[in-house]
Amino acid sequence: MSIPTPTSVTQTLPSPYLTGAFTALGERLLPLLSTTAAINTASYAPQVAPETQLQQQARGMAGGLGDYQQYLNQAQQYSGPQAYQQFMSPYQQQVIDTTLTEFDKQRQQAMAGQQAQAVAGGAFGGAREGVQRAEYGAQTLQDRAALQAQLLQQGFGQAQQAAGQAFQQQQGLASLQPQLLGSQIGAMSALGQQQQQQQQAILDAQATAAKEAAFEPYTRFGLVGQQLTGLAGGFPGQVQTYNPIQPASASQTLFGSLAGLGGLAGKVLGKGGIFG
Repeated sequence: MSIPTPTSVTQTLPSPYLTGAFTALGERLLPLLSTTAAINTASYAPQVAPETQLQQQARGMAGGLGDYQQYLNQAQQYSGPQAYQQFMSPYQQQVIDTTLTEFDKQRQQAMAGQQAQAVAGGAFGGAREGVQRAEYGAQTLQDRAALQAQLLQQGFGQAQQAAGQAFQQQQGLASLQPQLLGSQIGAMSALGQQQQQQQQAILDAQATAAKEAAFEPYTRFGLVGQQLTGLAGGFPGQVQTYNPIQPASASQTLFGSLAGLGGLAGKVLGKGGIFG
């Protein structure tokens, strides 16, 4: 069974205004589809901010955290039984000699006074005076030795105390040095990290701007397309009706051919023909 050919066709077309707009939009979009219009993704490729100078310096300073050992080594020199010697005053012996000389001078003066009293009392050269002189001499030697020992002990104590203080200072420096250096490294690292984050934010902003610039035509035309699609429902369309061209049947073709031959024969046999 053959399908009858329609005598007319009716179609609904978009508004002429929108048709022109879509046509213009398509003309703009076609160049973007070509391979030569490929987006240069390198212009907005992700970048990592480099390490700042402060961060590099902080990393370099980290190697000095072990320098506290020099203070520990120095502290060892200030400990032990002989450590006090390097803190003995070079003038101590002079002080001792001067003090003992003054001591001897005073004792000689005191002995001379005792002898004068003995002479005045008529006891000079006697046994009692001799015993007193011997006792005084022995006490003088004892006091002199005690004074000298006191001076030596005083110098030793001062030197020992100085050695102990130096030892404690070096121990403190050994403990304080990594703390101070660590604090400095931490502060420099934090500041350097802030600078790096700021630089990273700048790089990210530049990449975002470059990407938006690269996609600007697509974004703009996409927005236009959305607007036109939204407007399509608000504009009345146009209805067109036309008659399609129908193909001739076999009989019509035969009759047409015969009519053509008849006309040709009339021209040949009729008046004015080659046989007329």
